Parts: sequence; structure tokens; C-alpha cells
Amino acid sequence: MDNNNFELIENLIKRPLSKTEQEKFQVFEQLFGIYNSHTNLVSKNDEKLLFEKHIYDSLSMVLFLEKYGIKEEAKILDVGTGGGFPSLPLSILYPELQIYPLDSIAKKIGFIELVQKELRLENLHPLCSRVEDLKVEYKENFDVVTSRAVAALNILLEYTMPFVKTDGYFVAFKSKNADEEIAGAKNALDILNGQILERIAYNLPVEEACDRELLVIKKTKSCAIKYPRRSGLPRKNPL
Repeated sequence: MDNNNFELIENLIKRPLSKTEQEKFQVFEQLFGIYNSHTNLVSKNDEKLLFEKHIYDSLSMVLFLEKYGIKEEAKILDVGTGGGFPSLPLSILYPELQIYPLDSIAKKIGFIELVQKELRLENLHPLCSRVEDLKVEYKENFDVVTSRAVAALNILLEYTMPFVKTDGYFVAFKSKNADEEIAGAKNALDILNGQILERIAYNLPVEEACDRELLVIKKTKSCAIKYPRRSGLPRKNPL
């Protein structure tokens, strides 16, 4: 990771990076390249834009965290984290947050555990499971649940909202043209007691225009204990 990338992060988070933070990002990038050579965390084309498309995109979560005053002891569940996005970049910058990256693919969680050990990320708590199979004690246990590039919004809401505390937030990473997904998720929002608060727009630092947004949804009250339904049903028969 070069100095220009560090400057982009600093402009986003509005503070200088410490030497330790810079070193952790550099080691993370090195480990990612080694691991991705034998395990498909992201495509080879995406690996060339690891910072722009994954690290910077993940750190755009800062726009939500700062605006909504998320407290230091907050618990965050990252559904479908894949190669650790946004969990790993966030855990480097926010050691006070307790972050739970969740993925059903053991090799991907294995990579996160490797980075956790090498960078001594004590605030990271990897979970290898399908979201539908998470233990009941995780329900309504998180201040914030987030997810990137996992499913359409109506499906994603069933995966995430049952694990958000009442008055907590679900934050979905979406492309700027999410209007159709939002329109198609009205029934799921009603059933799962979600209220869209705002859409925080941002751009990725790539040559071609890449408009993105954080869709901020508040959970207004508890949802039925039966959600999420058993594995496969949310995709086969969305709310």
C-alpha cells in the first residue's frame, strides 16, 4: 500500500494514520496476496484493485459510524464477510469496536483468523456458519449489522434484521442505483420492522465513476423469532 492510499484513508477518516496502523494495512495486503493465490477470496482482477474496491469501500463505513455516534463498546456483525470486508479494515482502525465477521466458507474464515493472529486484532471474533444457523443467543444482540455484496435487499433484510438490537442499525453497502431493490424490499421492511433512515453516498477512488451508498436502516421493534427461516428459504421465497 503506497502513501497515496494512506492519504485517501486519512482524508476519509479525518485524522492521520499512526505508524502501527500503516504497518498493519501493509501486512494485511501482503497476507491477502499470498492467501488469494491459492484460495479464491476475490477474483484476480479485483485483487489488482484490492485497496480501491475492497479496503477503501469497507472504510466508507466510517461515514455511518461517525454520523450516528456509534459507541466504543458497540458490537458489529458482518454478514457474508468473504475475505474480511468490511471487518478487517475496520478492526485495524477501530480496536474499541467488537467486530464479528461471519461467513459459511471455512477457508475464508481461516484467512481472517490468520490475519487476526498476525496483526493481534483482539477485537475480532470470527464466526464460521450460515447466518440462518447462528445460535439463538446472537439474535437481537448487535448494535450494528452490516453486509457487502451478499444478496438483494429483500433477502438481505431477513439475513440481518433478526440479529439487530431494537433501535440498532442495519447498514447495507449498495451501488448508487439501489432504487429498484428498495422498492422490492417494502414487504420485508414491514415484516422485519425496519425503517430506512437515509442513503449515505460516496465514491470509490477508481478511474471510472463508481458511485456507492450506505443504506442505513433502523430496527424499530423486535421481529418474529422464526426469522431468519431455515437455510435456503430466504432466497427461494423472499419476503
